[in-house]
Amino acid sequence: MAQNAAQLVDEYLTMLAVERRLSTHTIQAYRRDLLKLLEFSDQKGLLLWQGLTNHAARLFAANLNTKGLHAKSIQRILSAARGFCQYLIQRRLLKSNPFNDVRAPKSEQRLPKTLTVDQITSLVELNAQDPLSYRDKAILELFYSSGLRLAELCNLDLNDLNLPERMIRVTGKGNKTRDLPIGKQADKALREWLIQRNSLPLNAYEAVFISQHGNRLSPRSIQTRVNYWARKQGIDISVSPHMLRHSFASHMLESSGELRAVQELLGHANISTTQIYTHLDFQHLAQVYDDAHPRAKKTK
Repeated sequence: MAQNAAQLVDEYLTMLAVERRLSTHTIQAYRRDLLKLLEFSDQKGLLLWQGLTNHAARLFAANLNTKGLHAKSIQRILSAARGFCQYLIQRRLLKSNPFNDVRAPKSEQRLPKTLTVDQITSLVELNAQDPLSYRDKAILELFYSSGLRLAELCNLDLNDLNLPERMIRVTGKGNKTRDLPIGKQADKALREWLIQRNSLPLNAYEAVFISQHGNRLSPRSIQTRVNYWARKQGIDISVSPHMLRHSFASHMLESSGELRAVQELLGHANISTTQIYTHLDFQHLAQVYDDAHPRAKKTK
């Protein structure tokens, strides 16, 4: 039974990867969530296509809750289970979706942690003196300039850059691409890094950001370097790439009030995701990106 169920999960995930073009990271997250459903089914002696009733689905949700999982984690797991059961219905292994009216407990909405403009300025105005510090300066400026996700920055290739137009093309969630503007300071830092980049081995020639050994910089390495420079520049809290993305969004909204524009820049599929930043006291300005962004027109 367990083997057959695991095979169904594999087939479902393959379908998601091929038809919906979900990223490897997302597929792995789905797999972890669905494995929890398989483990629960094994413990209860259930066949996914026979014994998974609405009552069993509610027991599964309750079981997740008793394990102390955060409400958002439970919501994600139930969503994965709901999608998988819909696939079983399409395969005619299940007549109805037992998870359709099963909901996780509501979670408190946590406002994203951001840095102030002064803290951002302290962070990005590091004194670059060698190739790696030029690289890190460009990374920090680009995160804050364009609101990139960690994976988006990590996967940047040289052919994604359009420096004459001060634009970059990134591939976000669901393999969706979007074109983003680059502020003047980020553009300057990026150009300086590309010159320094030529002094390093170029094993991953197409990658924009590489290690001292010439390989594409890993997400973990980028996270480590961001936090390293935050400490070095006197910021006494842990700083992550996502905090820089949050700061970008908050500062752009505070300056412009253009929720739809920020939604497009962040690559949010649903504007409700962007609305978490609207707790700020907006100043409504009529300028576009260069006028709105705190560092877009700043010159040294």
